[in-house]
Amino acid sequence: MIESLLVAVTRVSTMSARTMLTGATGFFFERDDRLFLVTSRHVVFDEASHHRPDRLEIELHVDPKNIAVVTQLAIPLYRDNQPVWRQGVDSGGSVDIVAVELERAALPQTILLSSFTPYHLVTEFDQIEVGTAVLIVGFPLGFHDNLHHLPVARQAVIASAFGIRFQGQGYFLTDAIMHRGTSGAPVVARVTMERSGRADFPWMLLGVHAARMDVSNRDSNEDERLNLNCAWYADVLLTLTDESGVTAKGTVG
Repeated sequence: MIESLLVAVTRVSTMSARTMLTGATGFFFERDDRLFLVTSRHVVFDEASHHRPDRLEIELHVDPKNIAVVTQLAIPLYRDNQPVWRQGVDSGGSVDIVAVELERAALPQTILLSSFTPYHLVTEFDQIEVGTAVLIVGFPLGFHDNLHHLPVARQAVIASAFGIRFQGQGYFLTDAIMHRGTSGAPVVARVTMERSGRADFPWMLLGVHAARMDVSNRDSNEDERLNLNCAWYADVLLTLTDESGVTAKGTVG
């Protein structure tokens, strides 16, 4: 039996025409029978680096009896020159999370995946304490089980006061050794079956991993990296997946 968390996460390739640009991580979120791919905003568009792919490609498992069988799904990022992703803005600025709705008709007839739902989001922030053990599941430097096309998990702990916007931004900190390729990875904590409501998917979705943090005055010869990372609070997905809250440009106000 395959751990359900591993098939809730998929490898993301950003593409421009026939050229692969970068690798990242995404995961599935389902609401009201609509299925979304969630990843970091800077994966689909990053002004600072002039990163602007025209589509994403993800891997989907298509044979429940053979986890090694996958297919590629191309996800266009623009329609009539307008972005199709949904992004959020709060008082601190842009939120580094996007949701892209997947067309059910474009999915394979047979598919093996798990998805987070609104029920898996944290509703009482005081349930999560500093030092709480979490997992960050993704594809660091593209590394994964390339036979079975499954991600790997890194252990982490919550490193800042959960429920409080660190430095006034919509994220919290985790303490873990992370690498490129894990942008868009879910940050999760295991919960009891009673809390999750599903014995096969006992996870609470806390955030979306975005980037490593460091300090500008660190001496690269004397000081090791902090190994602190920012993870954007996942409750913004309630806004991003609410049909009434999305404007024509895909930006949620």
